[in-house]
Amino acid sequence: MKRLALFALCATVCQIAFAQDSGKTLVNELVTHWETSKTLSLAVAEAMPDDSYSFKATDPEMSFGGQMNHIAAANGNYCSAAIGTTNPIGKPADETKATAIKNLTTAYDYCIHGLKEMTDADLQKSVKRGTKFELFWGGFTHAAHHRGQE
Repeated sequence: MKRLALFALCATVCQIAFAQDSGKTLVNELVTHWETSKTLSLAVAEAMPDDSYSFKATDPEMSFGGQMNHIAAANGNYCSAAIGTTNPIGKPADETKATAIKNLTTAYDYCIHGLKEMTDADLQKSVKRGTKFELFWGGFTHAAHHRGQE
């Protein structure tokens, strides 16, 4: 029985040590997800031809370009609330492919850089709209939702 308890203790300690050595933190995991979301969002934006950025599935919907800029602006809003700095994305001058790609790149880079500056403890801190983690996860989910509408 003592051997089993000792084995369980050793296994737990090794598991904790391995997790720490492998760099597995909540921040690192979120960065990985945000980097993937950036890649997917830019792939969708790049795949649409320039002359189709004004396309709307129905009149009440945002255009494709509007949707891409909406993802960028929302990412900036969620992340700026968590990071505590000003959203780098303003109202887009137009809904062209070049503007959308520029805004998506700026917003994703802003969010990813802000995440990389945080610790797991930082993510648990409360801000005006919830915890910092909730804001980063909310932005990530929001981007996936709108990317899926296209």
